[in-house]
Amino acid sequence: MTAPTAYAGVRYLVDDVQAAVDFYTRHLGFTSLTTAAPAFADVVRGPLRLLLSGPASSGARATPADARTAGGNRIHLVVDDLDAEIGRLRAAGLTFRSDVTAGPGGRQILLADPAGNLVELFQSA
Repeated sequence: MTAPTAYAGVRYLVDDVQAAVDFYTRHLGFTSLTTAAPAFADVVRGPLRLLLSGPASSGARATPADARTAGGNRIHLVVDDLDAEIGRLRAAGLTFRSDVTAGPGGRQILLADPAGNLVELFQSA
């Protein structure tokens, strides 16, 4: 096994790599590392490296057909002010996949990227 790097990597399968890069960099504070659209790009935010794999990428081709749809898994992004983030993202024309949910640990809401992958925005209690 190779040595760990500074980032934890998560792969999302996307239909349109450039649309995904634009979504994450414009709206969620990610920085683009590599763009080899239409096949692949990766973006980072803190220690998270998000690998965006289009249909032509090796990562997408290696995925069984019955596992290619977006599921209940999601990345979890901590925000300081959930209500302000919701307002900012709604003003940018984005829609949410859930209402705000509150629990003992805090509050959260789900947003979907252009391919339907979920992003949880979370504010600690």
